Amino acid sequence: MGFASAYLANKTIRDQLFAGIPEKNTGIIIIIPAFDEPGIINALESLHSCEEPPCSIELIVLINAPPGADGSQIEQNNITYRELQAWKEKNSRSYIKLLCHNTGMQPRRDWGVGMARKIAMDEAARRFNNIDKPGGVIVSLDADCSVSDNYLLELYNELYSNPGRKACSVYFEHPLEGDLPPEIYNAVIQYELHLRYYYQGLKYSSYPWVFHTLGSALAVKAGDYVKAGGMNKRQGAEDFYFIQKLVPSGGFFYLNRATVIPSARRSLRVPFGTGPVINNMCSSRTKDYLTYNPESFESLKELFDNVLQFWEMDAGQSDKFPGMLKPGLEEFLRINHWSAKITEIKNNTSSPSSFRKRFYTWFNMFRIVKYLNFVHSAGSPYLVRMPVRHAAARMLEQERHPAGAYDAKDLLGIYRELEK
Repeated sequence: MGFASAYLANKTIRDQLFAGIPEKNTGIIIIIPAFDEPGIINALESLHSCEEPPCSIELIVLINAPPGADGSQIEQNNITYRELQAWKEKNSRSYIKLLCHNTGMQPRRDWGVGMARKIAMDEAARRFNNIDKPGGVIVSLDADCSVSDNYLLELYNELYSNPGRKACSVYFEHPLEGDLPPEIYNAVIQYELHLRYYYQGLKYSSYPWVFHTLGSALAVKAGDYVKAGGMNKRQGAEDFYFIQKLVPSGGFFYLNRATVIPSARRSLRVPFGTGPVINNMCSSRTKDYLTYNPESFESLKELFDNVLQFWEMDAGQSDKFPGMLKPGLEEFLRINHWSAKITEIKNNTSSPSSFRKRFYTWFNMFRIVKYLNFVHSAGSPYLVRMPVRHAAARMLEQERHPAGAYDAKDLLGIYRELEK
């Protein structure tokens, strides 16, 4: 029985895809789900150009198509498969061993990127199980990405070689100029600024587990992947929900010494993320991306800075909110059965530290997003969304960054440096 045998017997949805056993020295397996991806060879070339780490590398590409995929998309998948086989033959001496599987069009109505990502990551876990290597690293990447030259070496040094670390999100940067129409770069600049503004907002609020949640910039050790129950099958935001399961157990970190470079492209193949945002902004000719009001993070900070007051309260007092919470957050807490939940958490913890951990396991990033959407909902009496460039500038002022007349691109540069 290997470390993942029980998981593979009960929680996978596909049998073994590839025959043979990996080399004993295999330390990193990269997975890429691919649907209608004419540029995937660029991703392979980028990986092939990386500095070689002192372990063997495998790359699993799972070509797939949801029900209803049209003929041109199916043909592109077939072309992709042939291109990958040609690349494998041409680069037969590459230190990256390429494994490719084409599922064809799937009949399942719930098929999507989450399902494809899960099957590929499960297969990586199976291959590490075959060589009994729970510390092997499963890397999730997307077909439209390229990576920095030190990408694999940093994953080896910072994750694979560090027994105290379990998983990480990887620093990313979208391209901000090139051959695409200007409106696409305007949209991607604002959306990436939104992601980084949200990240800094959570840090400002004193939330302890602040990480980006991109499926194209994620890595996890095989044993910890299995312990977390594996990737889910959601058709969108599968990466977000998976990371919520990983973070509370500890050992999750932000690898900001390497870079994933997702493409700036329009897409409607997933319901959330960069592609749909770019498509919507370009289609509607919207100039400003609207994001959360900075006051929403100030409200969270008032709560999070006083969390341990609830541990000290007597039974029946947990509905007494510390300090002066803003009405929007107070109402959100009440409709989420705050008093009963705090009592439950107290009854199941024995120390302030365990109370704090259990509290944040409940008030996780998913609940934060629900709160933010609640106070910014249409017709809400609490807060109104605002252009991301204005919100990001205000956040900088709150963090005592020198004031200035910055446009969105300038602000994004500042926020990138803050994360590095």
